[in-house]
Amino acid sequence: MQELRKDPVIGRWVIISTERALRPQDYLVDKEISVTDKTHCPFEPGNEKMTPHEVLSYRLPATNKNEPGWWVRVIPNKYPVLRVEGNFNKRGVGMYDQMNGVGAHEIVIESPSHSDEMSNMDEKQIEEIIWAWRDRLLDLSKDKRFKYILIFKNKGSQAGASLEHPHSQIIALPIIPIRVTQELSGAKQYYEYKDRCVFCDIVLQELDERERLVEENGEFISLVPFAPRFPFEISILPKKHESHFPEITRSEVVSLAKVLKKTLLRLKNALNDPPYNLIIHTSPIMEPLLSYYHWHIELMPRITKVAGFEWGSGIYINPTIPEDAASFLREIEL
Repeated sequence: MQELRKDPVIGRWVIISTERALRPQDYLVDKEISVTDKTHCPFEPGNEKMTPHEVLSYRLPATNKNEPGWWVRVIPNKYPVLRVEGNFNKRGVGMYDQMNGVGAHEIVIESPSHSDEMSNMDEKQIEEIIWAWRDRLLDLSKDKRFKYILIFKNKGSQAGASLEHPHSQIIALPIIPIRVTQELSGAKQYYEYKDRCVFCDIVLQELDERERLVEENGEFISLVPFAPRFPFEISILPKKHESHFPEITRSEVVSLAKVLKKTLLRLKNALNDPPYNLIIHTSPIMEPLLSYYHWHIELMPRITKVAGFEWGSGIYINPTIPEDAASFLREIEL
């Protein structure tokens, strides 16, 4: 049984998920399943019986659920960190707060091709992945038990992926994560002081200075943040103010796919195909339209390690000047 436990000092929730320690050996190894092992990959077309029943798929006409014929497929995680079934049973354990691990955990299988990846996908396929993210977020938001939904992608074993087949994940939570809470709080303070969205101001300044710009088109910008935690960390933001990712329009999906592909391709060519984490931060389910918050993507190559100072202080040491990182990425040939 999964549990959520709250740190009484800083208010951070932790998921205690003992069931994940019981996963089969294939899911415990550090390295990914290689292309030569794809017959054993549960995400491969033809292996649909190896996974839970799909909750969404984009597929060819006249093909059946849980069979080949799909180009994007979404399934419940076989080993979820949180489960849909049950109730919270919120309770105190002495001075501590605890509740059952109720939520949802899904896998977005991004392509039928085992060796595919966003940096080399057709832009149309990336658009389909973005639509799947949006559609599942909208559907999961109907469950009144959930307060926040996090979309993320771990690429490479060093970034937390245990399977090579291209996929991303969606976790619906009964709480708002502390990282998002911190962003919301900081953005709200900025808005109350200046009557402007801090993210909108970032977009305007970065477009004006262009020192940290990586990619842009009519609707999106990708940039190295002014104070990045990690070398070659990148933020992707819509140019116009939007707080809720599911509000994304058709033209914006097309534009985002272009910027995302080019940004990932620059990282791949510049850093020899590094492992990375991709995260979408959006507004909470119950407060979707916020004047002070701006949904965005955080893209973090895993090329350095977080050590004792970072863990102890919360201050990150980045050995790369962000302006140099952005300039290097811009000069990469695509």
